[in-house]
Amino acid sequence: MTDWTETETSGQEPGSEHRVRLGFERETVTVALDQLVPLKILQQGVRESKKFAQIVSSIKAIGIVEAPAVAPDPKHPGKYFLLDGHLRIEALRQLAIPTVECLVANDDETYTYNKRVNRLPPVQEHRMIVRAIERGVTEAVIADALGLEVQSIRARFRLLDGICAEAADALKDTNCSMKVFDLLRRMTAFRQIEAADLMIGQNNFSVMFARALLAATPDEQLVPVSKKAGKADAAGPTSQQITRMERELAALQTQVKSVEESYGIDNLHLTFARGYLGKLLANARIVRWLSLHRPEYLTEFQRIAEIDSLGGLPAPSAE
Repeated sequence: MTDWTETETSGQEPGSEHRVRLGFERETVTVALDQLVPLKILQQGVRESKKFAQIVSSIKAIGIVEAPAVAPDPKHPGKYFLLDGHLRIEALRQLAIPTVECLVANDDETYTYNKRVNRLPPVQEHRMIVRAIERGVTEAVIADALGLEVQSIRARFRLLDGICAEAADALKDTNCSMKVFDLLRRMTAFRQIEAADLMIGQNNFSVMFARALLAATPDEQLVPVSKKAGKADAAGPTSQQITRMERELAALQTQVKSVEESYGIDNLHLTFARGYLGKLLANARIVRWLSLHRPEYLTEFQRIAEIDSLGGLPAPSAE
């Protein structure tokens, strides 16, 4: 039976309601694995993948976190089409678990729900691990649940050691790898904030870019390292490479600042120009004259009048 809910729309009189169809039934259902009909075949070798091993470890440690989605088979009562969660079901089979609690979808489309789930950024993962340990969960249990080594959990726990709060907050929603934070840790707090701003401005969170930022960092903005660590870095970039990267990064910073300072004014000018051109092009006589005497102007005016912002600004015509 299809499930519906009633919602009252703000701004309408009391009692004026809409009936909204829910995506899933309110109650879950426990289904035997042999009653599930998968709608896709697992790729060869997926059972040997790291992702599958992590799913098995997680289920073994804490059970199913996200229930698979199913839809009833109308031709065979008691059977269900498996819409989402094929790897989880395969992991349950490997663990010899006979049944699973499922969400019952109100349609049978093979919608890939996991593609709509945002993956946890490293900083958020760090905070999750810290919170779990503060609540008494051991490192070993977390490692088993995530399918990782205990040493890896400890490294994630210490992810923000030596990272200033401002830089950590700026990078909290980005996919910076742990190696990037290792490089940032070698900079002073002020330089960490600068580096984080540069990475966000360029939308580049790669280790290579972080290394370039570290190489271009003046000595006074580096955290002092021991002689032993200094020897390990002896094979780093040459002084000429550092000088070149400093010049390139300085020029890049100047360009970014220039764009930031002029963007608002340029956008305002564009808005006024677009509005003025829109009124001109609404006049049939002007459009006719332009088409006869200045067709190249008419083309550019029309393109400008149609754009929404500086991001949609067309490239100048080759003519």
